[in-house]
Amino acid sequence: MQERIEKALAEIRPMLQADGGDIELVEIVDGIVRVRLTGACGGCPMSQMTLKQGVEQYLKKEIPEILSVEAVI
Repeated sequence: MQERIEKALAEIRPMLQADGGDIELVEIVDGIVRVRLTGACGGCPMSQMTLKQGVEQYLKKEIPEILSVEAVI
């Protein structure tokens, strides 16, 4: 599953990088994907919306086994 998640994140990454941010996979535990938003995304007030409405929805569509996506610091 990690390989599939990394591939999906690679597809999302250019959009985040265009705004000065990035995303990295931290861990996967029981269907919960933990990621770290870095750069401009790390301190952006809209980062939770980006995470839930963008990243989480995309990952769940590509990999149905994922239950949720959470940000860690």
